[in-house]
Amino acid sequence: METRQLIIVPQISTVPGHHALAGRMLRWLVRQGVVEAFPSAFARGGNRMVHAVASGARQVVEHPDRLPLGKPGAGLEIVDKRCIYTPARGFLHEAGCPECRREVGEPLFESLEEWWPGETDNFTCPECGFEDDINGFLYLQACGFSNLAFVFNDWLEAGFSRAFLAAFADRLGFPVRLVEVHD
Repeated sequence: METRQLIIVPQISTVPGHHALAGRMLRWLVRQGVVEAFPSAFARGGNRMVHAVASGARQVVEHPDRLPLGKPGAGLEIVDKRCIYTPARGFLHEAGCPECRREVGEPLFESLEEWWPGETDNFTCPECGFEDDINGFLYLQACGFSNLAFVFNDWLEAGFSRAFLAAFADRLGFPVRLVEVHD
């Protein structure tokens, strides 16, 4: 089965109070009519429940006719543990330093062995010594690293509107990155 997701990832490795924030964001999405209040179907892999697409989702996407209304497994899955989010197909593992603008992809992606278990949130550029949260570096393709993410299964073709993504980031209290996953 092909994976087709839109993933909204806060641009911070460790979101403070991420469980409570996930609940507030879910309640906001339910009030907006974007997803149903109660989980109703299993996500891919069968071990996580998803909140089904609701009719108000038509107001937050670019292509409402492409929403996966009624499709089993389609909907919102909230991930509240530290994960890496990248496009599945063709991810190039390229990253740059925002300070010196040099390519640092190989050492950055190697550093994920320390990032993943939470030993650090930061990466230090081996070229100039600039240090920042790993999300602060430049990526050729959208990706995210966080202990919180909002995975919209089968929403890829619908595409979120810029206004919705701005409202989502504002409500969340952090800048977000939209990761498009398809394989």
